[in-house]
Amino acid sequence: MKRLIVLVLAGLLVALGWTPAQAALPSKQLTGYWQNFVNSAQPLKLSQVPDAYDVIVLAFANADPATPGAVTFGVDPDLSNALGGYTDADLKADIAAKKAAGKSIVLSIGGERGNIDLSSADRVSAFVDSFTRVATEFGIQGIDVDLEGTFDAANTASAVTQVHDRMGDGFLVTMAPQTLDVQPGGRYLTLIESVKPLITVVHTQYYNSGSMLGCDGQVVSQGSVDFITAQACHLLKVLRPDQVAIGLPATAQAAGSGYVAPSVVNAALDCLATRTGCGSYVPATAWPGISGVMTWSVNWDASSGWAFSTPVRAHLDALG
Repeated sequence: MKRLIVLVLAGLLVALGWTPAQAALPSKQLTGYWQNFVNSAQPLKLSQVPDAYDVIVLAFANADPATPGAVTFGVDPDLSNALGGYTDADLKADIAAKKAAGKSIVLSIGGERGNIDLSSADRVSAFVDSFTRVATEFGIQGIDVDLEGTFDAANTASAVTQVHDRMGDGFLVTMAPQTLDVQPGGRYLTLIESVKPLITVVHTQYYNSGSMLGCDGQVVSQGSVDFITAQACHLLKVLRPDQVAIGLPATAQAAGSGYVAPSVVNAALDCLATRTGCGSYVPATAWPGISGVMTWSVNWDASSGWAFSTPVRAHLDALG
């Protein structure tokens, strides 16, 4: 009911002519990546992303080969063909409609095959100029940092801060580190500490990982509640609970490893929020303010007939 009220109010405000930089986010968010490329997952127009998703992350911005550090963005030609002629104008219209419905649209940098070179001040400036230009042109409301290769934490923090300052206080800042990157001493922790006040949510990828150390010093393996909860506590020592979400693949085909059934995702949420539904690891304290869930990807979720988002959305609403 709270979520419905938020969406109705957002729609009324937009109808009255007010366009927020950031939609009011529900206390329990479901975030999904929208694939701006074609693979075995179902290709989708942005308008086809269901109402279950609160935050839609566009994957991904492209490095500009002509200008080091700069990025470009537009509908991928292969995706356009797969959808029968989806254009940049169509995407912009779909973004505007999603925003009017109370959704938040974020543009991601990086990904498995992409990286942005921010190794110098000039490249940072080129990135900031180009990203803010794209964000303004498409009506994007946030930046997602999904850098999976090496990166300069100080320069990345500077880039994120400058983008946020140019776009305004309502601009979202999200991150999608791999599990190793937020273990104690992980490379994302320096970045997170540098921009902590700006962070909306960090949704760690609890997949494609292998075994890791949990907060209790025990080794945890993928495919279990403990793998999620005993690692999430590392980040919960650094950030507020509302800045922390858990990220899981929507289907077994969406990731190389680490898929768990939605029931396991929901049990991990319960464990972190209420200390119920846990495996062998039980947190010393509950974090009822835990932000929510991210999934890779909306397209893989569509391929399964929304088998991920339907039960997870219902559970998030119950927790909220």
